[in-house]
Amino acid sequence: MTPLTAKILYKPVGLGLSLAAGALASLATRRLWLWISDEDEMPDADDTDKGWLELLAGAGLEAAVFAVAKASATRLQAEGIRHAVEADKNRRNEI
Repeated sequence: MTPLTAKILYKPVGLGLSLAAGALASLATRRLWLWISDEDEMPDADDTDKGWLELLAGAGLEAAVFAVAKASATRLQAEGIRHAVEADKNRRNEI
């Protein structure tokens, strides 16, 4: 892959990876919350029946999982593009 092609593909690939990472993070957050609290749904900020501790714990868990997913998607995107460009350079040098 040429550097120009990599530059063109960088944003669309990143968008796709971000969407997939967000979907996986959402699923992971729900499963972790179910495992931790034995409740089916995350606490909603508008629900005054939930305490502050439960609300902030849910928000913190969600933020941590999404941060890990975002960092993973960004690193995967960067390494994938770099690997593709380097493989193209190595292939061209062999010819």
